[in-house]
Amino acid sequence: MAIKHYLQFSDFTLDEYEYVIERSRVIKRKFKNYEPHHTLADRTLVMVFEKNSTRTRLSFEAGMHQMGGAAIYLNTRDSQLGRGEPVEDAAQVMSRMCDVIMIRTYGQEIIERFAAYSRVPVINGLTNEQHPCQVLADVFTFIEHRGSIQGKIVAWIGDANNMLYSWLQAAEVFGFHVNVSTPKGYDIDPAQVTPGNKNYTFFANPADACQDADLVTTDVWTSMGYEDENAARLKAFDGWIVDGPKMARAKKDALFMHCLPAHRGEEVAAEVIDGPQSVVWDEAENRLHVQKALLEYLVHGKFD
Repeated sequence: MAIKHYLQFSDFTLDEYEYVIERSRVIKRKFKNYEPHHTLADRTLVMVFEKNSTRTRLSFEAGMHQMGGAAIYLNTRDSQLGRGEPVEDAAQVMSRMCDVIMIRTYGQEIIERFAAYSRVPVINGLTNEQHPCQVLADVFTFIEHRGSIQGKIVAWIGDANNMLYSWLQAAEVFGFHVNVSTPKGYDIDPAQVTPGNKNYTFFANPADACQDADLVTTDVWTSMGYEDENAARLKAFDGWIVDGPKMARAKKDALFMHCLPAHRGEEVAAEVIDGPQSVVWDEAENRLHVQKALLEYLVHGKFD
C-alpha cells in the first residue's frame, strides 16, 4: 500500500472513516474483554512532541503497546530538532528507523514538510491549525451514543481554533452541520476553511448557536502558545460559557463534549461538564481506541 499520512481530517474519505470507526468498535470491544489484539507486533511508533500533552501521549503510547508494538517518546530536548536540525533531515532519519510517526507541534506547515520527506505514515497529534485525532474520537463517541452523525447539528462555542477547523472538515466528510459562535476578534480564518463550505453557519449569540443542536462542544479559551493573551481572552469571551441555559436550547438528548483539559467556570459550567449530558470521559477514552484503529490502518491497510 502506498504511504498514507493523516495530517488533517480531510485526508480520509467517508469510506475510510467508516472502516476505521468499525475497527475502533472491534478494538474497543476486545480491550474491554481483555482479548489480545496484536496486529502491530514488531512495529515501532515514534512520537515527537514540541507541545506538552497528557491524552495524546498516553493514548498513543498505551495503544501501541496494547497492539503488541513499541512506542518511543521524543521531545525537542531529546533530539537534534531542538538544536535546529532541518525538519526534512529529521524526517528522513526517523522514518528509516520506525514504522509510523506521530508529531505534536506548532505550525501545520512543519508536519507537512516532515511528511513530504518521510518513508512511513505520519500522524498529526495536534498543530495550531488542526486536531484531527481528537475530532475523530469525538465523532466516534457521538456515533456510539446516538448513531449516525449525518444530518445532525454540532454547536461550537468559543475560539476559532484547531478543533473548530477539524470539525468543519468533518462536517463536509460526514454530512452534518456546525453552528459556530466565536467572540468578535476570534472568528474563523477563511484560509483555514474549504472554499464554498456550506456545512456551517455563524451565530453572533452563542445561545442561538445551541438551538436544536444534537451536540454542544467547546474548548479552553486560551490554548497552548497563547498564554500571554489570557487576560484579554477572559474579557473577550465573557458570555461564551456553555452553561445550563445554553444546553437547554439544544435538543433534550443533546450531548456535551470537551477535548480537555477543562476550566470549570470559564468555557464550561460545572453543572454541564459534570452533568448527565456530558460524555467527556468516554470522549477522552475513545482517543485510545480510534488511534489504535488509525495506526493499524496506516501501517497495514484494511483487514477483511
